[in-house]
Amino acid sequence: MNQTRTCKCAVIGAGSWGTTLAQLLADKGHETTLWAYESELVSRMTISHENELYLPGIKLASALKFSSDLGLAVEGADMVLLVCPSQVMRSVLLGLVDYLKPGTLLVSAAKGIENGSLRLMSELISELLPERLRKKTGFLSGPSFAREVALKIPTAVVAAATHIAVAEEIQEIFSTDYFRVYTHDDIIGVELGGAMKNVIALAAGVSDGLGFGFNSRAALITRGLAEMTRLGIALGGAAATFSGLSGMGDLVLTCTGDLSRNRTVGIELGRGKKLSEIMAGMQMVAEGVKTTLSAYQLAQRMGVDTPIIEQMYLILYENKDPRQAVTDLMLRDLRPEAL
Repeated sequence: MNQTRTCKCAVIGAGSWGTTLAQLLADKGHETTLWAYESELVSRMTISHENELYLPGIKLASALKFSSDLGLAVEGADMVLLVCPSQVMRSVLLGLVDYLKPGTLLVSAAKGIENGSLRLMSELISELLPERLRKKTGFLSGPSFAREVALKIPTAVVAAATHIAVAEEIQEIFSTDYFRVYTHDDIIGVELGGAMKNVIALAAGVSDGLGFGFNSRAALITRGLAEMTRLGIALGGAAATFSGLSGMGDLVLTCTGDLSRNRTVGIELGRGKKLSEIMAGMQMVAEGVKTTLSAYQLAQRMGVDTPIIEQMYLILYENKDPRQAVTDLMLRDLRPEAL
């Protein structure tokens, strides 16, 4: 694969995924700055060239720069990559308005649905940024544990944009011999798959924590995919998108992989731990917890049947017993298999 050009990149968010993508870009020869909210973390990374907090044990490229100043980080950037938690995306975008230049490629790799507004990240961008700053907008999603990508384990993801030329530009910037990027034009489907798979992963973890087997997990993955697809279609996405990397691919990975934070939270819930206790012991964000609330409310608003998501909502937000939730799923009215 030939590198045709390099560009100046700013990566906003220094969690495990943001750090990994910044490392990938710098390794590929792009002039890259990684922004973190925590100035202390920036100082440590500048000295050690390692993100000991979120990506320990991975030595970062010597060319990678670090900053806690948003304006300096994005100054002159050809591409700004947003990898912050979805629930802080609004404040990050508002902070960026004064610094983005027209024509900058804006890429979101965040996976979630904002609480309250029930907006996808693409909808937040449309709401908060003037048209001149969002003409070139794309979304990166797919089955990709940060640590595996950082270790250069072969991975495939998808870049979605309204205009395929924008998706192709993202594809060119990110693709390497271990990170393969496909293109897509279904922004809603790609975004929603990336967000909702975290909710189903929580449910799969609950099943594992209760001691259920592979049969149960397979049922949750399959019927979870049906729920994701139903809601995606209702919002204007394409059914076929959910059979791809950002749908089935990410769903399988997050529901089965030991590196999945959402599955880990579900396992602990299934074992009887309280959510507050589980979250207090976690360094990184499990997006599925807050996305469950948004996904449940969004499905209710759209009139879409999502029984797995509903039961996860009841477990997380109304303290329903996980075993009873599984029983209630199994005893629902019998029906044909269908979307």
